[in-house]
Amino acid sequence: MNAKSENESAKEYGEKVQRFYDSRRRMPTFSELMTLWGYKTKSAVHYRVEQLLEAGFIAKDRSGHLLPGWESGIRLLGLVEAGFPSPAEEELLDVMDFDQYLTPNKESSYILKVKGDSMIDAGIHAGDMVIVERRAQYKPGQIVVASVDGEYTMKYLRKENDKYFLEPANPKYKPIYPTESFRIEAVVTAVVRKY
Repeated sequence: MNAKSENESAKEYGEKVQRFYDSRRRMPTFSELMTLWGYKTKSAVHYRVEQLLEAGFIAKDRSGHLLPGWESGIRLLGLVEAGFPSPAEEELLDVMDFDQYLTPNKESSYILKVKGDSMIDAGIHAGDMVIVERRAQYKPGQIVVASVDGEYTMKYLRKENDKYFLEPANPKYKPIYPTESFRIEAVVTAVVRKY
């Protein structure tokens, strides 16, 4: 196969991956690529993936997961003043992929819908979506999702006299001091709200 037909072939396979991504908002697994491309072995898929990586149709993250190689984000045009008005300037700064921006560690992240108003002074309202990430360590001052005495809650992690407790961001609620069990599940990394 000559270089031109090899590139056309790679483009065809890349377009199939892009259609999959556009319809599902995620990259296909190797098993899904077998079906998508009509291959019978994962080694054939691996060969084709390497070809698409080389051609720039797809990319890989640090953990080896496939990423779109095409522009899949929203244009970041500039800054807007939230204080005193200033002349608006529109300038293409970059293209931003919110998936990549909000969840750089996809394997350890998930989304929760917020119920209640105990974190309202932290800017987290009922109905918001929070992106949380499981980590090996957590620090006081972080907003965490924790299991306290068998119940799950989201609060600020605090430490006093070598003991951890949870503090709400609403004066209507009192801090929570664990009595039996206490386990931090994840740290809040982002809040998403639609208007």
